[in-house]
Amino acid sequence: MILFQPIGSLLGATILIDPGAEQKFKDISNAYEVLSDDEKRSIYDKYGEAGLKGAGMGTGDYSNPFDLFESLFEGFGGMGGMGGRAARNRPMQGDDEAYNLVLNFKEAVFGVEKEIEITRLEGCNTCDGTGAKPGTKPTTCKTCGGQGQVVSSTRTPLGIFQQVSTCNTCGGTGEFSTPCNTCGGDGRVRKTKRISLKVPAGVDSGSRLRVRSEGNAGRRGGPPGDLYVFIDVLSDPVLKRDGTNILYTCKVSYIDAILGTTVKVPTVDGMVDLKIPSGTQPGTTLVMSKKGVPLLGKSNARGDQLVRVQVEIPKRLSSDERKLIEELANLNKAQTANSRR
Repeated sequence: MILFQPIGSLLGATILIDPGAEQKFKDISNAYEVLSDDEKRSIYDKYGEAGLKGAGMGTGDYSNPFDLFESLFEGFGGMGGMGGRAARNRPMQGDDEAYNLVLNFKEAVFGVEKEIEITRLEGCNTCDGTGAKPGTKPTTCKTCGGQGQVVSSTRTPLGIFQQVSTCNTCGGTGEFSTPCNTCGGDGRVRKTKRISLKVPAGVDSGSRLRVRSEGNAGRRGGPPGDLYVFIDVLSDPVLKRDGTNILYTCKVSYIDAILGTTVKVPTVDGMVDLKIPSGTQPGTTLVMSKKGVPLLGKSNARGDQLVRVQVEIPKRLSSDERKLIEELANLNKAQTANSRR
């Protein structure tokens, strides 16, 4: 049983709202924050919520801000019987399609152009997307009398409640047609297509790319939906990613840590010389500026590579090495004693 809660009146007419609409209004306010900001809206359209997070922006609790406005207000049409057959017969936009794309580490960092194969619904060539068998004509639906909607009434102690719902026989069109043999009356058939996809630099696992009009074909001549490509990035065995920064651990001997040295360090740009200053302490982090990941949507801005220095202490020493270390220790003790006098 569906329960409605009265929340007010307008010109003497009681307004009935589904209690679940309260959450929708909360989602609307979050969605409006994106829709009213040109920069946020542009990033959301291209990369989804992952793009907003990468740019340091809040995303709220919603999946698509455009869909929220539609889902909220289409409910009022169903309750009040607005729209009717004319609305049901209008062209409808096709559903979105999803594709999972796996990238290696460097492809995600620098971007790449991929050719992918997708399967989607396209307009049926046999019936030109009408869903009706060629040579036949539609007839008025007998269930709804051509209205596209049926009305059911329920008597309650408070009076008679009427509910308007879409006709199941004709799907709300008000007409019944002999279905096309090719598409079974849907007006669309599933086909495979190869498309070229340009992946921007800086994407990461969880990023989402939006390719407009590459989704499923719409019904009754409606526009196609969009294709959403979800990114999954393979990890690198040496370099680790932390947002726009890249992390690497460099091992040096205790002698090099004391005296200083220059070592070759792997980066996404290739091997690069890194200077280890004399007296470097274990656990020190050295910064290699702009050797990190490009900022998503701003490829000219890059993060850094952070190199953590790990000093290796030998577990065994030769007799000559031990002798030299002991001489160094004695020298250090003498210098310490002199400084205290």
